[in-house]
Amino acid sequence: MLAQLTRPVLRALPVRALAATAAVALLIAALPRLLSDEPDQWSALIALRAAALTFALGLAFVLDDPTRELTSSVPTRRMLRTTLRVALVAPFAAAWWTAAVLLIPSKIRPPMGDMTLEAAAAAVLSLAAATAALRFTSEPEPGQRVAAGFLVVALVSPLALPDDWGMYVSPTEKPWGVGHDHWAMVLVGAAMVWAACGPEPVRRRLFGRRTGATS
Repeated sequence: MLAQLTRPVLRALPVRALAATAAVALLIAALPRLLSDEPDQWSALIALRAAALTFALGLAFVLDDPTRELTSSVPTRRMLRTTLRVALVAPFAAAWWTAAVLLIPSKIRPPMGDMTLEAAAAAVLSLAAATAALRFTSEPEPGQRVAAGFLVVALVSPLALPDDWGMYVSPTEKPWGVGHDHWAMVLVGAAMVWAACGPEPVRRRLFGRRTGATS
């Protein structure tokens, strides 16, 4: 079944949106090198965070499905279809993050384990929001709205969250460790939302089966 699904799912992926956001994100990651002969660690940190956010915006489009009205009634469960989409994008995302990290000079590169946690949390949060949009709306392509909402939240959260949460501090500040405990909580919470919203609603599945039986 997976072999039969892989080719059509691969064709349906929003390649242009992913490629565009990945390219812009790499450009952002390269800005410390491009703008200064001696970039500092703070500029590298901001560049990596902005790059991760930009790529996460592209992930909001991964679950867009223009043929949703047709695929909602197929026997293959939506959780399997969406998981396959994410699995196909995952190697590309890993390669992109590796390239973004390598664009930062090693002398000023922030702790990569912690930065990878931040990037993963942003990515899974974006996918969770897209999954929730599919769960609670009938819109086939909610990616644009999800990306817009995700961007607003990302821009407001540094101003709204308490300073002692430490989610946007630099590695030299004391709350850095506590902040990444919070990032881990965001990652786990987003994964839970994704898992909860992934399946097709029972009523919708039953309606699709009844419609198929009637036809």
